[in-house]
Amino acid sequence: MLIIGLTGSIATGKSTVSTILSSSYNLPIIDADILARKVVEPGSAGYKAIVNYFGPNTPDLLLNDPTTDTPNGQPLNRPALGRRVFGSTEERKRDRQVLNGIIHPAVRWEVYKALIYHYLRGQWAVVLDVPLLFESGMDLICGTVIVVGVHDPEIQMSRLRARDAHLTAEDAENRVRSQGDVRLKAAQAEFRGTKASRGVVVWNDADKSELEAAVKGAMGSIAASSPRWWAWALLVAPPVGFGVAAWNLVVNFATQKGWERKKTEEKSKL
Repeated sequence: MLIIGLTGSIATGKSTVSTILSSSYNLPIIDADILARKVVEPGSAGYKAIVNYFGPNTPDLLLNDPTTDTPNGQPLNRPALGRRVFGSTEERKRDRQVLNGIIHPAVRWEVYKALIYHYLRGQWAVVLDVPLLFESGMDLICGTVIVVGVHDPEIQMSRLRARDAHLTAEDAENRVRSQGDVRLKAAQAEFRGTKASRGVVVWNDADKSELEAAVKGAMGSIAASSPRWWAWALLVAPPVGFGVAAWNLVVNFATQKGWERKKTEEKSKL
């Protein structure tokens, strides 16, 4: 089974591409954002850890609405938590690291369970939709990675404020900056190898019709490099499947190290 990692940055159109892949190509989607909400529902271990760490210094961390009350407590006030962790100050970076340390391991476990489920169902491919795919290291398990990007961060900020009207200009900028430059993610995807479709970039600077055309081209290349019969062959012969998965991990690990060396060399030249 081919694992297609889908990533980008906030307001680049990643969710739109995910919808296209699901509706037009019948690919199952493992959405890390949905899983991230699941693992911090009231009563969960993640919820308790967040409340214990952020609660004392974030008075509005929990919603104060009787209609949303649950037997395990009030849900998290996500905008309030976002204001606490999004930003470029050292305090915001530290808080974001703590939050990621709570959420990422739980989400990773849910992802692995979902991958096993779809593999046993004989799926040709599955989309792993993770905003911080590279940062979390989950690109290691992906046969190919699609990055949805825009060339101008101002496009992201304007789209984000149009989508979330409650955000100020500063809030929008903090959220965009906190996820890193999507153009760097695009370069990292291309570093994986464009010829074998191990890394694909879909630019979303224009309208939806052009985005759909770009996705169609990307999926054509990906399907050609990993045909459906190959997925069935790996399912019928599990030892071969495990061997291919192991080789993919080795290749991706080497690619990760090569990317890190490249960034180190570029910094040393500055």
